[in-house]
Amino acid sequence: MSSQLGVGKSPTGIQGFDDLTLGGLPTGRPSLICGSAGCGKTLFASTFLINGVRQHDEPGVFVTFEERPEDIVTNVASLGFELDSLMDQGLIAMEHIAVDPSEVAEIGDYDLEGLFLRLELAIDSVGAKRVVLDTIESLFSAFSKPAILRAEIRRLFDWLKERGLTTVITAERGDGALTRQGLEEYVSDCVILLDHRVHNQISTRRLRIVKYRGTAHGTNEYPFLIDADGFSVLPVSSIGLAHQVHEERIASGVPDLDAMLAGGGFFRGSSILVSGVAGSGKSSLAAHFAAAACARGERAMYFSFEEAADQAVRNMRSLGLDLGRWREAGLLRFMAARPTFYSLEMHLAVILREVIRFEPTVVVLDPISAFTESGDRLEVQSMLLRIVDFLKARGVTGIFTHLAHGREEATTDAGLSSLMDGWVLMLNREVNGEFNRELYLLKARGTAHSNQVREFVMSDKGISLVPPHLGEGGALTGTARKAEEARLRRIEAERLAETGRLQQQIEQRRRRARAQIEALEAELRAEEIALQALLASEETQDRQRAEDVAELARSRGADRFVPESAEGGK
Repeated sequence: MSSQLGVGKSPTGIQGFDDLTLGGLPTGRPSLICGSAGCGKTLFASTFLINGVRQHDEPGVFVTFEERPEDIVTNVASLGFELDSLMDQGLIAMEHIAVDPSEVAEIGDYDLEGLFLRLELAIDSVGAKRVVLDTIESLFSAFSKPAILRAEIRRLFDWLKERGLTTVITAERGDGALTRQGLEEYVSDCVILLDHRVHNQISTRRLRIVKYRGTAHGTNEYPFLIDADGFSVLPVSSIGLAHQVHEERIASGVPDLDAMLAGGGFFRGSSILVSGVAGSGKSSLAAHFAAAACARGERAMYFSFEEAADQAVRNMRSLGLDLGRWREAGLLRFMAARPTFYSLEMHLAVILREVIRFEPTVVVLDPISAFTESGDRLEVQSMLLRIVDFLKARGVTGIFTHLAHGREEATTDAGLSSLMDGWVLMLNREVNGEFNRELYLLKARGTAHSNQVREFVMSDKGISLVPPHLGEGGALTGTARKAEEARLRRIEAERLAETGRLQQQIEQRRRRARAQIEALEAELRAEEIALQALLASEETQDRQRAEDVAELARSRGADRFVPESAEGGK
């Protein structure tokens, strides 16, 4: 039991409802659950009573005016509620009061004394803190005078409040009013309206808190589910923009795509739109995101609205992607359902509930465009906006695939492009009689990214992004790219061959020039040697002539005869 300033709250244990009411139903006061047949009133009351025993140690009393106790026990057993076990343990008491109008005498203030006595005995037998009265119309069906009926309704509610019993009273909805009598909603401290409506052959259950005295509460309509896990409400309309911002990058499972982003991937908690025409590879790329999360040891959830889980697993094997092993390891969970199986709000409730239970880090919705036939554009956009905000608030990375039509590849029917942090555009181009896949990173908030169109190639080794050939005539992909690349390789080979031939020719001329230079240098050295020999020969001849002259002079006796002038001078 929880309490706050003013009105104390008793949690119901119903997922989502206690969040809407900021704690649960008012403690020690009667609450009215009204609605048409089959909307879930009895189940709501049963869940409130059983969770009070299990979770808060508050015994309870269940008073039924229509169904037999054994029928109620059997009905809730299908939801895993062991009501009979709690009764055997003395934690819950059940009273079946069958009101026969012929046996009821309207005698003023004492008309309900028998009910009060039986109810008080049942409360004392288990020390009850909680009480359920299901349904109140049967109790008052015997009263024909409106004045007495109103007086008895007020007396019943006052009796319950005086004893401090947290009470749930179920009532059928009337024509133009919340209840048949039109009074119960005024004397109740809390009024919950359950609605089961059908639109376009699709049923939806919704809950609205009509009244809650003394406390704030959600006022919108909220979808709720009744399934194998019981009664659950999702307060999706209260989600805001106060979500945590992450700096961590996560891999997409396609390294070439991560390389196009500064930092090597998208931010954790981002919402990423993958749009394109049929067959462009949207589901394949989304599956790589999920597989990459599982490879990191994280959980991933895949909501498929066109393919069965086994079919998706089989198809991904052609890309070398084994999703089956991640399913077996408990890291990957598939939820497959046609968009027309539920209403938009029920799909929303199921998606949010499963995400809360499984706690994945990556969620794939494939494709969101499948919902465009389930409601008008504003309804679809509102649903998807709630999903985006919900995932962001939990730090979950969301991958949303969208089927584009014709030339409207850069638009979305659901109008979600402005809500997304990243947008991967998948293109199919027809060139020379063949279709080629292309990928363009149209948007990535907060991240520098490549603006180049990349060819998207799928093989048994996975997905790869090949840079297209950018020529004078534009970007070429597929066989045109391969042919152009082959042509350029031939041109390059011819250029390299011609360059090599010219280099060889120059080298040959260089060698011939060197040989000629060496020959001329040899001739020059020979001439220099001859010149040196000639000079040496002339020098030898000069010495010889000098010696010959001296020898000739000696042989003539020139030194024997001295001139007279020379002697006289003596």
